[in-house]
Amino acid sequence: MIKAAGHWFLRSGILEASGGVARYYLSDAKQNLPISHEITGYAISALLFVHERTAESVYLEAALRAARYLTRSAWNETLGIFPFERLDGSKGLAYFFDSGIMARGLLAAWRVTRETEFRDAAIAAGRSMLAHFVGSEAIHPILALPQKQPLAWEARWSASPGCYQLKSAMAWLDLFEETGEGAFLRAYESALLAALASAHAFLPGDPDRQRVMDRLHAFSYFLEGLLPVLDRPECAAAFSKGVERAGQCLREIAPLFLRSDVCGQLLRVRLMGEAAGILPLDLPAAEHEAAQAASFQLSSEDPRLDGGFLFGRKNGQDMPFVNPVSTAFCAQALAMWGDRQAGRAMISRHALV
Repeated sequence: MIKAAGHWFLRSGILEASGGVARYYLSDAKQNLPISHEITGYAISALLFVHERTAESVYLEAALRAARYLTRSAWNETLGIFPFERLDGSKGLAYFFDSGIMARGLLAAWRVTRETEFRDAAIAAGRSMLAHFVGSEAIHPILALPQKQPLAWEARWSASPGCYQLKSAMAWLDLFEETGEGAFLRAYESALLAALASAHAFLPGDPDRQRVMDRLHAFSYFLEGLLPVLDRPECAAAFSKGVERAGQCLREIAPLFLRSDVCGQLLRVRLMGEAAGILPLDLPAAEHEAAQAASFQLSSEDPRLDGGFLFGRKNGQDMPFVNPVSTAFCAQALAMWGDRQAGRAMISRHALV
């Protein structure tokens, strides 16, 4: 399953010759969406994970091509920031969340290769996150470029501050571990406090049950962001309660709308919570989430589909999106599930895509 997912990244065209990765593949229209810098960051980590599992150099080479796309094409040296996509002139947007994902992907490449290009770019991204996104009240989710002016917050989760930002804030903690710069550690700790304070109100957060499924995806980012600090009682308690709430919401909404990435995310945090010794595994729930995640992987003679994972299912009908993030999360979750069944050690939080 992990190898089939890796083949999809290499053969489907989702990873372009430049190293950039498309947001997703529209299977009904038979075309990719434009390159996404955030998705390219995820792809680096995913390809490195497949390389670690298979020892096949082709995955390492693809991961490094994606990493060099971020450092040499995506990073805007003039503005000192990672734009959301390639800029139209100088105008565009930049997202805090995306920046953290890219920094984490570059650090993953640095750990494998020790190429300073990747480390330096990750540090630059982390400092940019500190300089441009951190406000007096919260972390601004979106900036308008070139002025780097925060956009007014909106009701949708991705356009407002929230506990989900903690996953990207993990980049600051990772950078502190690499550099010893105290500003990175202080920023992560501040983001942690804010996330703990706001997490309870994040779910359900919307009367529309389909939007609650989308918020489950974001809430899972909060749970992932807690992984470095599960030795702290208040964080372990928030994590345990959060996994229980997320699992309940997932089961309730799934007949109407089910996202594959949420299945993968929830299974991953369950397994890592058990490995950390703070959350006994709910075996029936884990088995169900693993089966649901696996049900989204495609088998086809069409290389644009084969091995990839669909984004979701509404009212029992598959949605026509083959998604790199869904593929990365679900493939990793199922690999971790296999590790657990075989009695192998759980992955480190640094390897989490």
